Amino acid sequence: MDYLDEIWRIFSLVSWTVWIAAMVYALAVSGFIVLENRSPQLTFAWLLLFFLVPVVGVIIYIMFGRDHWAFSREHKLLRQELRLIMKSNEYLAQWATYQKAEIETLKHAGPPVYKRVLDLLRRTTGTFLFPYNNLEILQNASQKYPRLLEDMRAARHSIHLEYYEWSSDDFMQEVKQLLLAKVKEGVQVRVLYDPIGSFFMLNWRYVREMNAGGVKMVPYSPLYIVHTISYRNHRKIAVIDGRIGYTGGMNMAETYLKGPDQAKFTGWRDTHARFTGQAVWGLQASFLIQWHNTTREWLAESVYFPPLTETLNYLPVQVVNSGPDSQWKAIRQLYFAMITAAQHHIYIQSPFFILDDSLAEALSGAARTGIDVKVMLAPDGPDGYFAYRAGFTYAANMAEAGVQIFYYQGDYFHAKTINIDSVLCSVGSANMDIRSFAINYELNLVIYDEKTTKKLEGDFLNDLKYCQEFKLRAYKRSNLLGRVRDSVFRLASPLL
Repeated sequence: MDYLDEIWRIFSLVSWTVWIAAMVYALAVSGFIVLENRSPQLTFAWLLLFFLVPVVGVIIYIMFGRDHWAFSREHKLLRQELRLIMKSNEYLAQWATYQKAEIETLKHAGPPVYKRVLDLLRRTTGTFLFPYNNLEILQNASQKYPRLLEDMRAARHSIHLEYYEWSSDDFMQEVKQLLLAKVKEGVQVRVLYDPIGSFFMLNWRYVREMNAGGVKMVPYSPLYIVHTISYRNHRKIAVIDGRIGYTGGMNMAETYLKGPDQAKFTGWRDTHARFTGQAVWGLQASFLIQWHNTTREWLAESVYFPPLTETLNYLPVQVVNSGPDSQWKAIRQLYFAMITAAQHHIYIQSPFFILDDSLAEALSGAARTGIDVKVMLAPDGPDGYFAYRAGFTYAANMAEAGVQIFYYQGDYFHAKTINIDSVLCSVGSANMDIRSFAINYELNLVIYDEKTTKKLEGDFLNDLKYCQEFKLRAYKRSNLLGRVRDSVFRLASPLL
């Protein structure tokens, strides 16, 4: 009996210890995540993960879940603002003094939506307005890549490239040889790539050969920096000689020419912008800030911001940056302002569709007031299966409010655009999802030009020919287990 009593005593002690440890764990993680004052859905999603997989959930949170407070005060990354470059450049600092007057002119000359967006961006991020530019929309890699390679071959001083995905496939071997040849000509070549986005497509031999040949090619936020591993650099930037800029949805890989899976997709549908003029200064500044954050090399000399020499049109553009090291989610707020200011129609393109409450209310509210709201999405993709499936539940919610949802067929759909009332549009790297708005480093152009917006809207309407409209009734009648699966994936959608 004494032996059994001792076993029971030990068992009771262990049970109480485990119970107390569990309670301390529950209180600690709950208090920590609640005190961050995030959105309720994101808070509950993390709490669910903490309790379903104790300890492991905390590790995942440390690696993937922390916001701008994850960056310590001592090593805080530079704010994604042009003003840091402006202070270091006498020519640009002088030009910046005209900002207020240029913004006021556009606010009074343009439609009401201009004032709303300009005021928002000025007050939250201090984003500069670049009035004089020439800009063209490039649809698909067959239009972008030849122009980009032509511009790089003609480079005389510098080539700066920043991409989420960088491949070492056959096409990118040609790009490598071009860049190595430009270095031999005396051109400075710098490349930033994201190690997660490029993980399965870029081999180390390629990177070594680039660096050995004089191309400075480095990863942004290397994988060994564990506590910021989820904060990916999703931007797509090319700046040649400080005079020509490219940005949009396309990365650097042959798959953008052929499609991600020829058995599943017939090709790749995407959108990019090529431009010259003042807005290139904003794109250059974005690259140089990220370059400094990665390498600690500070480049703000005037040679990277050459004076304008060509004839430019009055085509106002803003370069909007957002990232996890910034308290204000600039692109998310930009989309909200554009949607709520619309009077006639809203056309949105994005492969993903994961909404927070505010954007969901903005879209549904616009549709309920009679505004024509059309959203074009990808039904599937080469990766992110959970996100695509969760997106169907958001599509159902929006369809109930009167939003028309369309799924692009055939090619993989990857364009990221928004068009408002034929007067204002945005092209960039940000998807219509929580990750792009809060976790990734993203960059979008805001284009205050009717001609460009109507061109982009024309492309949107043409894309409708290749779409299948989402039918709410058909979705509700579809396989119950499939809808349950989609709803389960939605629970984790704030984390996707």
